[in-house]
Amino acid sequence: MKAAALYSAAGSLLLTTLAAAPAAGGTPAAPGSPAASGAAELRGTAVAVARARAAGIDFGPCSRAEVPQAPAGVRCGTVSVPLDYAHPGGRQIRLTVSRARATQKDPRNSKRKVPRQGVLVYNPGGPGASGMYFPLVGTLAEWKQVAAAYDLIGYAPRGVGRSAPLSCVDPKHFFKGPTASPAHPSDAYKRQRVARAKAYARGCAERSGSKLGFYTSLNNARDLDVLRAALDEDRLTYLGASYGTYFGALYASLFPSHVRRMVLDSPVNPAPERIWYRSNLDQSAAFEDRWADFRDWIARHDDVYRLGATPAKVQRSYETARDRLAKKAAGGKVGPGQLQSTFLSAGYYDDFWPSRAEALSAYLHGDPRPLVRLAAPDPGSAAEAENGSAVYSAVECNDASWPTDWKVWDRDNTRLARVAPFETWDNAWMNLPCAYWPAPRQRPLDVRTGPGELPPVLILAAERDAAAPYPGALEMNRRLAGSVLVTERDAGTHGIAGGPNKCVNGHLYAYLLEGRLPARHASCAPHPEPVADGRRAVGKTQRDALKGKAGRH
Repeated sequence: MKAAALYSAAGSLLLTTLAAAPAAGGTPAAPGSPAASGAAELRGTAVAVARARAAGIDFGPCSRAEVPQAPAGVRCGTVSVPLDYAHPGGRQIRLTVSRARATQKDPRNSKRKVPRQGVLVYNPGGPGASGMYFPLVGTLAEWKQVAAAYDLIGYAPRGVGRSAPLSCVDPKHFFKGPTASPAHPSDAYKRQRVARAKAYARGCAERSGSKLGFYTSLNNARDLDVLRAALDEDRLTYLGASYGTYFGALYASLFPSHVRRMVLDSPVNPAPERIWYRSNLDQSAAFEDRWADFRDWIARHDDVYRLGATPAKVQRSYETARDRLAKKAAGGKVGPGQLQSTFLSAGYYDDFWPSRAEALSAYLHGDPRPLVRLAAPDPGSAAEAENGSAVYSAVECNDASWPTDWKVWDRDNTRLARVAPFETWDNAWMNLPCAYWPAPRQRPLDVRTGPGELPPVLILAAERDAAAPYPGALEMNRRLAGSVLVTERDAGTHGIAGGPNKCVNGHLYAYLLEGRLPARHASCAPHPEPVADGRRAVGKTQRDALKGKAGRH
């Protein structure tokens, strides 16, 4: 699954899967599990924090690999963290960090100087997504108030980009097209995917060696505390989206006194029993509902797209395209798998709806070029996509037990696919390497804070979010005492901070700038639906161009 895109022109379409815990199977908890979090790892974190505060971060110009075309005001550096927090004096890895200093200029009154409030650290999710681009949002109107008060801090978590990067396969072989995407796969196809998952898990072990087991959500949370110290902050202001909400919540549970303010945007369900196997099933079911929303929108605009005046007819148009692509790939590269992946992204962001509908319409009416532009694999992004996939797999497979018996996966996904065929099996294939994972598994931490232990947290969620289904936001709200949930009703965008909804943004700015929260659960009307326009050029948007950064299998 994808990570939440920060709503902006600089936002990136990165990937997150928010899956959950199995019915059976898995390896017993290993060192680094929550049981050890109060002992060796926490002592190791204290050592690493002291070391980082003393060293700080030496910021300088960003390289092209760190932040492409970074303006002069954005600077980059590194912070060292232990690979294994139980042995803080052992092997160190370097995480890349980006920063734009607070402007301290009021965007509404150029003569007024705004007090600096410290740093705002951002994580877009994944696992496998980089936040290095985050300081760029300070140039956008929606973020100028925040950029005036805070240093905007992005970073690449362990394993991502240049931060001790992980790899599981040769990137040259990662993007393959065309590929299949059967909604109801045959036994022969299932055997092929099981073999592929086993090979992928072996590749992760072979290419990563002994370090593979140290890429976990708990270590991501510990790394965040070391980053806080390296930035010379006693307490952290943090904005996490999608998967970034999960290890943000872990951070809040492990280090509640180190939190100043925290925004959790599109939360993952943090209940231990849902980390990660069962969350994947929840997600696949939610994508079926969001796919229905998209088909309904297309049907209401049949005069523009000519794909059918009812959702059922739109479904038949989609299936017609899928069947044709199975026989002959568009442009030699776009098959059913590429079609499904492109339309899956519309389940994350409804601003993708017009381009996807227009591309499907053009293809069925004889012009495959718009679909090829949107869906064809981009060799130039293969290395980043493979790296993102490797980190995604390592973190989620390490975090919790998964069923190790293929029969469990086959049973659960076969049942679900009967009522939710759109995403179920593709989601299963993405996560199936976890059934055969060679590294030890951990037990998920029971995220929970009591009254007064943690400053009030702001939670943002869209009611029809498919990537992070809404019950996860309710569960996060229950588990973090004193937190407040703001819901965008009847909307499904994944990641709503700084987006087109002024009501949501009003709550975000009031909290970050003034520490002010609603007294109780608040709700906002949905942002407007996208405008159907068949005359628009269909090509890759900026978010499309960046979507390979944490790619799917």
